[in-house]
Amino acid sequence: MTAFIRRWLTHEASSGVLLIVAALAALIMANSPARLTYDAALYFPQAGAHGASLNLLAFINDGLMALFFLLIGLEVKRELLQGALASRAQAAFPAIAALGGMIAPAILFMLVNRSAPANHAGWAIPTATDIAFAVGVLALLGKRVPASLKAFLLALAIIDDLGAIIIIALFYNHNLSLAALAGAGVMIAIMLLMNRRNISHPGLYLLAGVALWGCVLLSGIHATLAGVIAGGLIPLSLPGRAYSPALVLEHRLQPWVIYLILPLFAFANAGVSLQGLKPASLLSLLPAGIAAGLILGKPVGIMIFCYLSVRLRMARLPDGVIMGQIAAAAVLCGIGFTMSIFIAGLAFGTGAGNEQLTLAKLGILSGSAISAIAGYLVLRRVLPVSAVLVRGDE
Repeated sequence: MTAFIRRWLTHEASSGVLLIVAALAALIMANSPARLTYDAALYFPQAGAHGASLNLLAFINDGLMALFFLLIGLEVKRELLQGALASRAQAAFPAIAALGGMIAPAILFMLVNRSAPANHAGWAIPTATDIAFAVGVLALLGKRVPASLKAFLLALAIIDDLGAIIIIALFYNHNLSLAALAGAGVMIAIMLLMNRRNISHPGLYLLAGVALWGCVLLSGIHATLAGVIAGGLIPLSLPGRAYSPALVLEHRLQPWVIYLILPLFAFANAGVSLQGLKPASLLSLLPAGIAAGLILGKPVGIMIFCYLSVRLRMARLPDGVIMGQIAAAAVLCGIGFTMSIFIAGLAFGTGAGNEQLTLAKLGILSGSAISAIAGYLVLRRVLPVSAVLVRGDE
């Protein structure tokens, strides 16, 4: 049994399966007699001494998710310096694709919601791609997926996450505190000095990162952005040494983020109660705009930008990949889930009984589910089977 669990945990689809299980468990609890227990646990305790929200949900979304963003920061730095984004030629195609995949969903959302100003804060919700889910669906197709197509999707998703982080920093902050921002600047300077002195212990960078997180939390900018900044400030290599603090920390963090933090986030945020919602509400502008942005906006934006970039010779297709396969992978990018839910909480708040947030989550869940199923079916149709048959004959 232990060997089976170990093999399953190392499978690429395991992270996506865990997210699905956690989300389904939350949906079941939120629409059953266990709803009161579910809500009571998430919103306990109700408020701090000064009315601040210090409940379990805030701890997960503002605290634990900072580690997820730290992992993103580490991955982005590694890809930029040593990986799929290390050169302009490598980075151009997925970067252009990601840009189209962010612009088109936002435009489509705003077109659907043009007559509902109260919903406009959610324009960025359908711009995100969930790496774990997308890679999990790809893993279901096994060796039929070309390595270059998988690398393209991973690079696109990483750039997409970076774009979402920039959007959060620019558009989802409030009541900025200059003193706290100054404190954050001091911590960034300290981490840069640690880099200059070739300090290698990851724990020291984490300690400085916690202080940075505290300053950013008080600044009015969302605290999880401190994770990305800290990840970018941890050295990937040291002069004359094979040891990499960033790689060590990335490898240590990855299982905790994938198998605990993200499923916990899904469980805490996917519990959408349908009680009291009218059928007309489920088809209202907010969820319709989000679902349309994910299902249609994402693949259409990616494909238009990809096609134009190739025709205008701004970028070229990855080796061994045709445009039809890019189009199929673009459908998978409509799986928003983790980052989309995160942005929805910033746009509409996370309080209990928040109807706008509930409707936004319905749009995210339905759009992501349809994109996952459609992406799998389209990829299964366009990917070659000859490689699998040859291996089977051998």
